[in-house]
Amino acid sequence: MKAILIDKSRSAIDAVSFANTVIWQVPEPVLGSAHHFKYSLSYIVRGDCVLRYDNERGKGDHRHWLDEETAYNFTSLEQLLRDFYSDISTWRASK
Repeated sequence: MKAILIDKSRSAIDAVSFANTVIWQVPEPVLGSAHHFKYSLSYIVRGDCVLRYDNERGKGDHRHWLDEETAYNFTSLEQLLRDFYSDISTWRASK
């Protein structure tokens, strides 16, 4: 099986920010992850990435909030997207 693109999209959140999502289903888990997805979800505000979820090879599932990187417990794509958009809402409410 080859990698299958599940989603690649850019969605405006407001006049100065957008969400970028790229999700692949992969034949083997990415080194450091235990599931068959490769993903990068980012929230960009005024040209700066302020939030990103990804599973970079060797690092496993993690989240970047500004300069802070923390592990992320991946359970499903649906939960990943819920957590990502919830964090966007939290970010917007704090500004």
